[in-house]
Amino acid sequence: MKKQTDKNITTLDQILDSKYGKRGVEKREKWEQEFESFRLGILLEEARLKLGMTQEELAEKCGTTKSYISRIENNASDIRLSTLMKIIQQGLGGHLKLTLQL
Repeated sequence: MKKQTDKNITTLDQILDSKYGKRGVEKREKWEQEFESFRLGILLEEARLKLGMTQEELAEKCGTTKSYISRIENNASDIRLSTLMKIIQQGLGGHLKLTLQL
């Protein structure tokens, strides 16, 4: 049985292609990078909330400030890998797994 596709549906990639250009174009790559930073902030916030922790409690456990945790969660600050690992390991008691896509 063949899967029928709806020609009236626009995919996210099609929208991004038209607004920012195809992958590899500088404007699109900037958007992709900013999205990943946003996504990271959401993942950290969800993990913190799942553990029932406040930003202040998380900051105290990993040796940073509440305002820094807030900036990360709200995508207002770049984060160093070493700091990210400290937040995940010491603050949240988790492990970081990375993947690389080419």
